[in-house]
Amino acid sequence: MSKDSTINKIAVFTSGGDAPGMNACIRAVVRNATYHNIEVMGIMKGYEGMIDGEIIPMNSRTVSNIIHRGGTILKSARSKRFMDYEGRKKAFEHLKANAIDGVVAIGGDGTFRGAQVFSNEFNIPFIGLPGTIDNDLSGTDFTIGYDTAINTAMEAIDKIRDTAAAHERLFFVEVMGRDAGFIALRCGIASGAEDILIPEIETDLEALSQKLGNKKHKDSMIVVVSEGDDAGDAFKISSYIRERHPEYDIRVTVLGHVQRGGSPTCMDRMLASRMGMEAVNALIDGKKNVMIGIINDKLHFTPFDSATKHHTRIKPYLKEMMEVLSI
Repeated sequence: MSKDSTINKIAVFTSGGDAPGMNACIRAVVRNATYHNIEVMGIMKGYEGMIDGEIIPMNSRTVSNIIHRGGTILKSARSKRFMDYEGRKKAFEHLKANAIDGVVAIGGDGTFRGAQVFSNEFNIPFIGLPGTIDNDLSGTDFTIGYDTAINTAMEAIDKIRDTAAAHERLFFVEVMGRDAGFIALRCGIASGAEDILIPEIETDLEALSQKLGNKKHKDSMIVVVSEGDDAGDAFKISSYIRERHPEYDIRVTVLGHVQRGGSPTCMDRMLASRMGMEAVNALIDGKKNVMIGIINDKLHFTPFDSATKHHTRIKPYLKEMMEVLSI
């Protein structure tokens, strides 16, 4: 691939919630750009750093030994100032002062919404890479960080199952997923949960109570709850069940931000590396305002407004697995 002469220097940043694999993605962006003789700048702290001019030079050496690290070496932040035109104007002035020809944005739907508005106002091409543990963006089978998050949650639930069985307890385990239940669904199925409660399916607490009542013969029970479930959080749901089943020894565990941390899995490192490389190629090819995704192992480009507005639906076979395998 020959380098487009209009792309001489690019910037890369991470924004929103951190996700395992972001560092692998940064590394791939920097090294592929270097391969094509394109200068790379790193923007610290997302849009906040863009507004404040926290922009640093990067090269192949600055991204050595980061592929295995969780979090993000460029840090991350949510920026209210970027929502105002004056904030975006300051960000543009810093990009212009650094002669930035294109930007790679690693984040979720909020990151892409900001990029869409900014690019339309100031005509700087953005390429988005889906970095979020929630796996809730359309246009890709999996997002960067999702595989690590579900494995982290699954391993935690396996450990909880051990102590639940030892004491014959019922555990409600809350996992991340404010708007989407993909983490709960997959780690729940993989850990043999007795039930899985997710935002996409309305929760019938009375039906849950009856279902758990029919499982009194089991020496342990696990109910995985997505934090965004319509019936409430794990504490509220467990209180409802406790009132109807005083015979159960019930405990609640909230996994929280442990799901965001840790060394990324091999799958996340590979996905992030491929997407990072393709982001540079996309800028060279003149693409703009699209999110890069991988569907059935093939590259897909989804416009930002489609990636942010249309969340992925739960696949029917996953619903069937959840219902059948938890009996």
